[in-house]
This record gives sequence, structure tokens and C-alpha cells, in this order.
Amino acid sequence: MSEKKRRAGAAVAGAASSSKKPRAAASYAESLRSKLRPDATILATLRSLASASSSKSKAAAKSLADHDPSADPTSSYIVVADQDSSSVTSRINRLVLAAARSILSGRGFSFAVPSRAASNQVYLPDLDRIVLVRRESARPFANVATARKATVTARVLSLVHAVLRRGIHVTKRDLFYTDVKLFGDQSQSDAVLDDVSCMLGCTRSSLHVVASEKGVVVGRLVFADDGDRIDCTRMGVGGKAIPPNIDRVSGIESDALFILLVEKDAAFMRLAEDRFYNRFPCIILTAKGQPDVATRLFLRRLKVELKLPVLALVDSDPYGLKILSVYMCGSKNMSYDSANLTTPDIKWLGVRPSDLDKYRVPEQCRLPMTDHDIKVGKELLEEDFVKQNEGWVKELETMLRTKQKAEIQALSSFGFQYLTEVYLPLKLQQEDWI
Repeated sequence: MSEKKRRAGAAVAGAASSSKKPRAAASYAESLRSKLRPDATILATLRSLASASSSKSKAAAKSLADHDPSADPTSSYIVVADQDSSSVTSRINRLVLAAARSILSGRGFSFAVPSRAASNQVYLPDLDRIVLVRRESARPFANVATARKATVTARVLSLVHAVLRRGIHVTKRDLFYTDVKLFGDQSQSDAVLDDVSCMLGCTRSSLHVVASEKGVVVGRLVFADDGDRIDCTRMGVGGKAIPPNIDRVSGIESDALFILLVEKDAAFMRLAEDRFYNRFPCIILTAKGQPDVATRLFLRRLKVELKLPVLALVDSDPYGLKILSVYMCGSKNMSYDSANLTTPDIKWLGVRPSDLDKYRVPEQCRLPMTDHDIKVGKELLEEDFVKQNEGWVKELETMLRTKQKAEIQALSSFGFQYLTEVYLPLKLQQEDWI
């Protein structure tokens, strides 16, 4: 046999061997379908979970009220709270009056601004969230280093006061465009807006400045949006946009057994189109990636009012876990408002690193972790809130050991509806969450 024919034969044999692996994985994935019990059995499991979550929520609420050190104004931590417009405007008036008196006395003026530096943001295990240490820094107008920021602070206070007096809401983008030359970049006005919230001791939503709509919700949920009744089972594949100002939401009703928090829009659309919430009564929501304030507020409100368990579906990579941690423990950028923005006790349903082998996700659907991915994964292992959960540690260690990651859509290699027809039902049946 010629050398050319031998090479051709080897290539054909190699291709045949490699093609057997995806077929074997697909065959195994399909065999998992036979392990599914009747939906009634899975629903009974979900009812037990919902009942346990309701009891736990009541106990946790009492414990938080009794032991939250940030609830004490003399504590070492800063906490902000929702305030009505008149309260916020009164606080702004007092700040401006103090500045005017200081100027008239010849001392100039300076703002005392809580420091939101990384070193001031700490994780409290008892509260299971990130909080801001009470430490202030001066922002004098007479200092070259801080003159511009002091000016921006005064301008933002003036704009917020005007918005509150008119009783309207504006977006952060609107605020930026009122004085583009002064602010320079929207990140500048956004950062000072957070400073103002800390200074006034109120939530950012109390300033009536909101972000543009981003998150969406669908499923077994009915609520009133500024008086209009919204039925989220009739919102189609795209779902209902989560209102940017949550204070206009009222009359929340639901017969759901759990809340399914989804990282990405693609998985959300699959779940919505397949009407997953009718087979397993649930509320499905997503912020389409990095969680925004409105989605975090909305999720917490659903959890508090409905007392339902929250299950999370994120990518099997360090960023999926970081996104999940923001919902649970808060972000360092807004640690001053963690009491209002966090939803503790979210259960990590999937996709977890151990699932890649458990469900035999094909190699061609897995991605190698980059050096940056590995760096982020190692940093997560050092976070206190991760160390508190042994299951998270094991999953992260598995990810770093295999150096592989995968998106939720990797399950589509077994069929576009495999996520809703097999993966999630089996996960729920086996109570496979951490």
C-alpha cells in the first residue's frame, strides 16, 4: 500500500473515531430523559422547597432586624434607606445652607463625603453581604485637587433638588446631558450621584434618578406598573421590561413555586418561548448580563413579598459566579446600599463546572479558560463570601483544575430544547443545587 493511501486510511479512521465521541455524548444525554419522573413528582419537590423557603424567610427577617449592625446610625457601617422627596430635599437644603454659612464666614465650603474606596468595603458573614465602613473625606472647593469634584457635587445636588421639586424621574443619562462640559464623562456624574446618596443617607432611587430599562421578567407574576395591571404570562418571548423606578410597582401576586434567575437573554428567550413557567410554575427574570440596580431591587422585592426560593442559571465561568455574587452579596461599587439591593440564599442551580462531565458536554462545546479567566477564578476563591460556601469552593476548584468553561448554550448541542425539556427538569427533580 502506498504511503498516500495509508495516510488517507488513518485520517478516515481518526475522523470516524472522533465522530463517535459526540454521538456517544448525545446518546448519553438523551438517556437522561428516561430518568425523568412524572412532572407531578417534581412539582411536589418544588412545593416542599417553596414551603421551606417561606418559613426560612420569616425567621431570617426577624434575625436581620435584631442583629443588623448597619441599622444602628452610630454603628461603624453606613446604611442608606428609602426616603420620600420632602425628606431628601430637606437634607439637600441643610447641606446647601451649611455651605452658604461657611462661605459667608470666610471659610469657603467643603463637602464631607463618605469614602467608597475598596479598602472601606468589607464582607460581613453575619449579614452575608458587603457593607461600607463609615469613614469620611473632605472635598473642599478651595483645594486645587478637589475643586472640580466639589463643583460637580454641588451641581448634582442642584439637579437632584430640581427633579424632586418637580416630582419626576430622570435617567442617569439625562442628568449627564444637563452639563456635559462640566461632567466630561458620564462615569463622573454617576460616581458623584452615588456619593450624594451616601451623603444624604438615602437610596439612589430616592433621588429619582434611574438607569435605563435593562432587565426583563416573564412567567407566573401579576403586578401593577404605575396603576396598569401587568400579567407576565402574556408578555410573549421578550418578557416585560422591569420598571427602572421600582416604587411604581404595586399589587404583586403570584402562584409560582420558585424564581428562576437567568444570566443571559438567550437562555431567557428559550425558557419564555417554551413556556417553562407553565410546566413548572415560576417567575423568570434576567438582567441580560451584569445586574443593574432595577433588576436587583425587583428580585429582592419579589423574594421579600412572595417568600419564594430563588434558583440561578448562569454560565460555567468565573464571570457567571461573579454575577451571581452581586445579586447575593452586593457589589463593591454600591456597598452603601447592600441592605436594599441584595438577595441572600440564592441557590446555584447551574450550569456548574461539575455539570460539564456529569452531562457529558462535548469537548467542542467547551472553551479553554484564558489567563484572565484563571486570574479572576483564583481571586474569587480568596473572597470571604465564597469561602463561606464549601460547594462554591469545590466547583471553582474544578473549573481551575480543568481550565474549561462553558456557556448555558453549550447544552444546545443535545438539542435546542434540551435545557427546558431535560436539563432543568432533572436538576429540579434531583434537587441538584448549592
